[in-house]
Amino acid sequence: MDKASGSDHVTKGYRQRLEEGRQAMAHLIHVWHERNGWSHKVLPALADALDLGRVHNSQISNLRNGKLSSPGPEVFLALGQANAVLHQGLEAIRDQLAEVHPDLLRVLSDSAVPLLAAHGEPLGAGELLEIFVGLGPLPPGFDWRIDQMEAAALSAAIADSLCRGKAWRQCRDQVMEAYPVTKNQRRDRFAEVMAGLREYSAEELDGEFLDLHATHMALEGSKGQSAEAFLAELRTAAQPG
Repeated sequence: MDKASGSDHVTKGYRQRLEEGRQAMAHLIHVWHERNGWSHKVLPALADALDLGRVHNSQISNLRNGKLSSPGPEVFLALGQANAVLHQGLEAIRDQLAEVHPDLLRVLSDSAVPLLAAHGEPLGAGELLEIFVGLGPLPPGFDWRIDQMEAAALSAAIADSLCRGKAWRQCRDQVMEAYPVTKNQRRDRFAEVMAGLREYSAEELDGEFLDLHATHMALEGSKGQSAEAFLAELRTAAQPG
C-alpha cells in the first residue's frame, strides 16, 4: 500500500467512526426522550433553571436527528450535569424548580429516568462525548438493534407473550396493572398495541423495551427472563412460519 492509499484508509476510518458515533448519540437522545415522554425543551429548561450549562432546544433537536456535527463542550457538560441531577432524584431540586419552573417540575415528576452506565452510575460529560465521537459504547438498554422492518412483528409477539395467547379483554386488567409506566400517553399507546390497534415503531420499542420487560417479569415472577433473553424469544416468535 502506498502512502496516499494508506492515508485514504485512515481518513475513511475516522470519518466512519465519527458518523457512527453521531448516529449512536442520536439514537441515545431519541430513546432517552421517548422513554421519559419528554419534548426537546425539557433538558435545556433544566440546565437553564439550575445553571448547569448552556444547551439550546435546537441543539437537542439536531442531536436527536443526527444533524449536529460539532457541538461544543458546553453541550456535553450541560447534558452530563443534568443527567447527574436526575440520578440524584427530584427531591434535591424540587423546591428550587417549584419556585423558578413549576411546569418543568410537573414534567419531571411524571418521568425523569437518567442515563446509566453498565456500572449503574450516571453517564457524565466525558462518556457522552466518547459516544458522540464513536469511542464509547451505548449504555445497556439503549442498543437493542431493533429494525423498523421487524417492529410490527415484534409488537404482535409482545402482545401475545404478555397476554399468554388470551384475548385482550380477558387479560387487560392484569397486564395493565403489571405495566409500570404511569404516563397516560404511554399507557394508552401500550393498550392500543396490546389490543392490536397499532404497532410500535422501532424507536418506540427501543424506548419502551425495558418497561415491557418489567411487565413480563411482573407477570411471570421468578420465571421471568433477562431482557436480552426476552427479546431473543420474541424475535423467534415473530419469525414467519
